[in-house]
Amino acid sequence: MSRTAAKPPVPPEFPEEPAGFPLTALEHDQEIREAELSECDLSGQRARGVSFTASRLEAVDLSGSDLDHLRIASAHLRSCNLANLRVRSGHLSRVQIESSRLTGIALAGGDLSDLRLRGCRIDLASFGSARLERVVFEDCQLSQTDFLEARLDSVCFTDCDLTGADFRGARLGRCEFRRCRIAELQGVESLRGAAFEWPAIVEFAGTWAQALGIRVLHEDEPAS
Repeated sequence: MSRTAAKPPVPPEFPEEPAGFPLTALEHDQEIREAELSECDLSGQRARGVSFTASRLEAVDLSGSDLDHLRIASAHLRSCNLANLRVRSGHLSRVQIESSRLTGIALAGGDLSDLRLRGCRIDLASFGSARLERVVFEDCQLSQTDFLEARLDSVCFTDCDLTGADFRGARLGRCEFRRCRIAELQGVESLRGAAFEWPAIVEFAGTWAQALGIRVLHEDEPAS
């Protein structure tokens, strides 16, 4: 397991003047490139192979949609609603997501790289069996989100609420947790190799001990 520092995400690249793009529905294998979308209602859509490339999305609603093989590359999403969006085998690369709602999003088996999420609500979400590489979660609500069997490399959690999050079966490398809430976290043993700040290590010493099967000796307990 590597002990080197996490690698930062590679930022997206955009055209100087993206074109406005009126969009009211999504179709199979539709490609949206170098576009600027604002206040589009695309909730409840059903489409495969949709891609957004070198685009900006502002206040776009994709909630409740089912978008298998969704591809988002070099994009910026702000104030978007991705709640209960279901994506199987999706691919997100060089993407920034800010101030958006991702409650209940399902990215099972996805490939997520060079991704930065800031100020987002991502509770009750699922990253099961996904691969996350060079991903930053900053000031995000991640309570009861699962990373079951996921592979995390260079993933950083900063100022996040991970209460009740589930890391069972996950594999972590070069991952960092800074000023995060991790009460009731499941799969603590899968955090082996991750980096925490010293106050967090001390605060959750009981959690680490329980995961390792260490029993606490009390002062009045007689020696064997």
